[in-house]
Amino acid sequence: MGKPSAPAAQDPVKTANAQTASNRETAITQTGLNAMNQYGPQGSVTYSQNGAWSDGTPKFSQTTSLSPGQQAIFDTGLKTQQNLAKTAQTQSGRLDTLLSTPFTLDNDAVEGRINELASKRLDPQLQQRREAEIARLANQGIKGGTAYDRAMTLVNQGENDARNSLLLNGRNQAVQEALLARNQPLNEIAALASGSQIAMPQFAGTPQTGVGGTDVGGITANAANAAQSQYKTDLGQWNSTAGGLFGLGANALLAFSDERLKTDIKATGEEVGGVPVKTWRWKGSNENGVGVMAQELEKKHPELVDKTHPSGYRRVNYGGLMQLGSTAMKRAA
Repeated sequence: MGKPSAPAAQDPVKTANAQTASNRETAITQTGLNAMNQYGPQGSVTYSQNGAWSDGTPKFSQTTSLSPGQQAIFDTGLKTQQNLAKTAQTQSGRLDTLLSTPFTLDNDAVEGRINELASKRLDPQLQQRREAEIARLANQGIKGGTAYDRAMTLVNQGENDARNSLLLNGRNQAVQEALLARNQPLNEIAALASGSQIAMPQFAGTPQTGVGGTDVGGITANAANAAQSQYKTDLGQWNSTAGGLFGLGANALLAFSDERLKTDIKATGEEVGGVPVKTWRWKGSNENGVGVMAQELEKKHPELVDKTHPSGYRRVNYGGLMQLGSTAMKRAA
């Protein structure tokens, strides 16, 4: 009867390596599921395996391709940017000369600009007012005298007030115009240098598929616990069987065990001295028994089988079988 062997202890390094390998395979699977190609009217985004890392883990690459129409727009925009960049480079050569010239707002320049504004805008207006006042006086029959002089004095005063107002308010306009003339080239060069932005096609976000990892460590621990539990069960059954068998042998050195006297014979899966241990029910009674069949024992150990009983039924020397079983148990232990 073979004694059950205790399950071997789990190797933590082997379990850790198995868990690492499982995690790696899970990550590879998840990456493959999430590498979903996308196709649209503006172009496509595709994924492909691009070799592998040193440990064998596959590499993946993402490729964005434009539709023919979008590609043409992209190429045109790129050429436009190149042209703007070249123009900006050429125009930026003017910056040395432009910035090296001091920017001043001297009175002569400001007054010159104000006089220019007066001659172009104010003088025609004042002339119209003067002519309109002379015509009004003429219509009233006033072409000279005190009334005419008084009216012309008022006209002259109005023209002087208008010119003074232009001098006071026109200075700020003259300064703004001078600054605009100064900054315009700078603004143009900055705009050319910035170029135009080319928009890339937009694609929907790739759906993300989650793949649960395998708890190799937990499964291994559960299997070890189950094996240990089964070992305890098998050991208890073995002890029970051996105890019943050898207890019988201790009480009767020679006991009937002829298979012709038994019914409902069933194997226990255990052996003693290489002979199967079985259970049975004695014919003609409800009493159960456990042990070996005399006929089977006779084939392996004929010296342990007695055939001298007057009934003709065989008996088993359980005392000798117990000793044989004890020796086998010590070897198994």
